[in-house]
Amino acid sequence: MKRAKRPVVASVLASTMLFAAMAPVTAQAAESKLDRPGEMAMIGDAVFARPLLLVSTVVGAGLYVVTLPFSLLGGNPGEAGEVLVMNPGKNTFVRCLGCTPAQHESLKAEKEMQKSAEQEAVASAE
Repeated sequence: MKRAKRPVVASVLASTMLFAAMAPVTAQAAESKLDRPGEMAMIGDAVFARPLLLVSTVVGAGLYVVTLPFSLLGGNPGEAGEVLVMNPGKNTFVRCLGCTPAQHESLKAEKEMQKSAEQEAVASAE
């Protein structure tokens, strides 16, 4: 009985220590929401988040295919596809490395503003 509890207790302790170690990183990320991501955020995203998001995308695609007849009957196959496949897929493959969704949106808007400013400068030069 005691031997069966040891692996469970060890995994719970390891998970607790991992999340406790990540707490300062998440607190720092909350303070600087719109800043560029740091190296720890990028490493954590590459090592933990992206593989989990990839699995979530594949599982979501499978669930979408399985539940498609019910979604068609309910009239919401587009919404089901967006939630189960597109959102995890965008976060897996499109979102910048280490960015939170808010950081990604602000960086995307910043790039669009720079692009439009460059286009205006080229147009005014002609």
